[in-house]
Amino acid sequence: MQTITVDALKEILDAGKKINLVDVREPHEHAEFNVGGLLLPLGNLQSMQIDEIEDLKNEKIYFYCRSGNRSGQACLLLEKIGRASCRERVSSPV
Repeated sequence: MQTITVDALKEILDAGKKINLVDVREPHEHAEFNVGGLLLPLGNLQSMQIDEIEDLKNEKIYFYCRSGNRSGQACLLLEKIGRASCRERVSSPV
């Protein structure tokens, strides 16, 4: 699992680069604030509801949450089931 800082992610977004950004927080957290990523709560990943990201299995995915804990769990889970290509988690709150 690779980690990216919030500042580095902001640079990528500010440059207008297309990235696969996945928010693993809960819907109410996403509704309060988000940076435009796909909402896929960690609980959905844990119950293998991953159809929304199945097409991205060979692409880099940036997972984020409030503190980096859930995004780290998401990365580890996907690595464990063999769906890890170049996955990164944001190292601190976005």
